[in-house]
Amino acid sequence: MELSGDQLATAAARGRVEEVRALLEAGVAADAVNRQGRRPIQVMMMGNTRVAELLLLHGAEPNRVDPATLTRPVHDAAREGFLDTLVMLHRAGAQLHVRDAWGRLPVDLAEERGHWEVARYLRAAARAPESGS
Repeated sequence: MELSGDQLATAAARGRVEEVRALLEAGVAADAVNRQGRRPIQVMMMGNTRVAELLLLHGAEPNRVDPATLTRPVHDAAREGFLDTLVMLHRAGAQLHVRDAWGRLPVDLAEERGHWEVARYLRAAARAPESGS
């Protein structure tokens, strides 16, 4: 069976850490595209920071727009209230002050859903000087 972006995206979406690790170690690219044109970091289980970490360590790009949702992973993490994943994306170079296709910032999505801790982090990060990462 050929290893593919479909397999990696499915494993990431289901939060299967060991399967994600095995596929990445077998040579599947962290940014491999599945049949729907989506990448593992765009469909991953947002609450599973270990999956996010593996994908990012293997070169997944945290700033690509998802063609299905027209958002970036930071929008998804903020909307769903996953602070740990959001922090990990940010540390990997994800832009936090970027609008989605409807003009919303990640902080807007966090506030709409009542994720105040996430919103505080995003506001503090917006005030912080660039760290060069």
